[in-house]
Amino acid sequence: MSKDQRDACLQDWMDREAIAESMIPLIGTLYRQKSIVSSIYGRPVINRSVIELLKAHRFVRHMENEELSVQDTYPLLQALTEMDVAQAHIDLGKLAVKYRTEGNGKDVKEFLAEELASLNGEAGDSENRDVVLYGFGRIGRLLARILIEKEGGGNGLRLRAIVVRRGKGDDLVKRASLLRRDSVHGTFRGSISIDHENEAIIANGTYIKIIYANNPAEIDYTEFGIENALVIDNTGVWRDEAGLAQHLEAKGTARVLLTAPGKGDLKNIVYGINNKDIDASDKILSAASCTTNAITPVLKVMNDQYGIENGHVETVHSYTNDQNLIDNYHKGDRRGRSAPLNMVITETGAASAVAKALPELKGLLSGNAIRVPTPNVSMAILSLNLKKETSAEEVNDFLRDQALHSSVQKQIDWVNSPEVVSTDFVGNSHAGIVDAKATIVNGNRVNLYVWYDNEYGYSRQVVRIAQQVCGVEYPTYPSRG
Repeated sequence: MSKDQRDACLQDWMDREAIAESMIPLIGTLYRQKSIVSSIYGRPVINRSVIELLKAHRFVRHMENEELSVQDTYPLLQALTEMDVAQAHIDLGKLAVKYRTEGNGKDVKEFLAEELASLNGEAGDSENRDVVLYGFGRIGRLLARILIEKEGGGNGLRLRAIVVRRGKGDDLVKRASLLRRDSVHGTFRGSISIDHENEAIIANGTYIKIIYANNPAEIDYTEFGIENALVIDNTGVWRDEAGLAQHLEAKGTARVLLTAPGKGDLKNIVYGINNKDIDASDKILSAASCTTNAITPVLKVMNDQYGIENGHVETVHSYTNDQNLIDNYHKGDRRGRSAPLNMVITETGAASAVAKALPELKGLLSGNAIRVPTPNVSMAILSLNLKKETSAEEVNDFLRDQALHSSVQKQIDWVNSPEVVSTDFVGNSHAGIVDAKATIVNGNRVNLYVWYDNEYGYSRQVVRIAQQVCGVEYPTYPSRG
C-alpha cells in the first residue's frame, strides 16, 4: 500500500469519527426530549461513545453482507430532529438500508415522513410508572442498571425503591458498590452517590430509596410516595401465587412480576411469544426462566416454519449463586460440588416449561442441563426432529430473516462467525443468539446452538414485560425489515 493510500485510509476513519461525534448529541436530544430510542440493527446507541457507534455500524456487514456507514445514517438522524415525532424505537440502520434500496429518488425527509406516518406529535406528559425491586442480587442489579439508563428517555418506568434485608456493616455502601462495579458486566455507566441520612442511592439522578424489610406485607410504600407500583421480585423465595400475593398486601403495590419460573397456574410469560396473554386483571405474573426465554422464540419460529415432531434441549449453563464455590453440603444432587472446578450434570425444567408459553409443544421436548465453570453466558443445544427435510443453509437463512425482520427480532439474534465464544455475548440484549456456523442438519434432524446471556438478556426480557404491564411500550420502526 502506498503512502497516499495509507493517508486516505486514515483520513476516511477520521471523517467517520467526526460524523459520529456529531451524531451523539442528536441521539441524546431525541432520547431526552422526544423519547426516541435510536438503534443500529437492534444495537442501542444511546449514551455510546464514538468508537461504539462506529462498531455498531460495522456490525451490519455480518447481517446484510454490505457495509453501513455513519454517512448513511447521519442524514436520517438530522431529519428526525426536525420532525414532529415522539415516543418510539427507531432503528436508524434498518431505515438507512431501506432508504438505500427502496428510496426511489425521494429525499430523506420525504422518505421518513412516509415511513413514520403513524408516528406524530410531541411526547406525552403522563407520569412515569413506579417500580420496586424486591431483592438486589444478580438480576436485581442488572434490572436497576437498565431501568436507570432508560429513565433518561422521558416517559417510562421509574425505579423508586429497592427492598433488601439489612446486612452487617455499612449495608448502604456495599449495595451501592455492587451496583457500581460488576466483575462480569463492568462498571456502571454514570455516577452513583449515597444519601446516608435518608438511606437512598442516587444513580444518574435517579433517587432510589433502600427499604429494609424481612417480608413484603410489612411494607407501606405510600410512606415514600410510591403508588400503584409494579414490584419485581427477583429473590425466588416465593414462586407460587399464594407466596407472591404477600406483595399485594403492601400498600402502594398494584402488580407483581417474578423473575423465575412460576409454579401452579401462574402465567409464565416469554415476551415476544405469549405476552398478549397478559390481561389487565392479572396481578401476579412470572417472566419464566432465562433458558425458557432463550429457547422458546427459536422453537416457535422453527415449529411455525417446519413443524417439530419432538426434540431434546441440552443446556450448557454458567454456574450460579445456588452452587458452592468449594465442595460443601447442598440439598440438590451434585450441586454441592465446587462450581468453578467442575462440570455438573443437573436438571432443568426449561424444556417442559416451554409448553406454558407454547402449548402446541407440550410433551414434545425433553431436557437436561450441565453447569459449567463460567460465570455468565450459557448455551442451549436444540436437537429437533422436524416434520419435513431441510438444509443447514435454508435453516440459517430462515433464522437470519427472523432475527432481522420478524416480530421476534428483539428476542432472536443471529451470528455467523467461526471465532465467537461465550464472552462475546456478555451484554447481548436478545433472549437468545443463534450460532449459524454451528448449525447441523441431516434431512429432518436439526441441531441448533443458541447462546444467551442468562443475566443481561433475561433482564431485558423482564423489563419488556414490565413496560407492557405498565403501559409504556413504544412502537418500533421499521416494524419489519
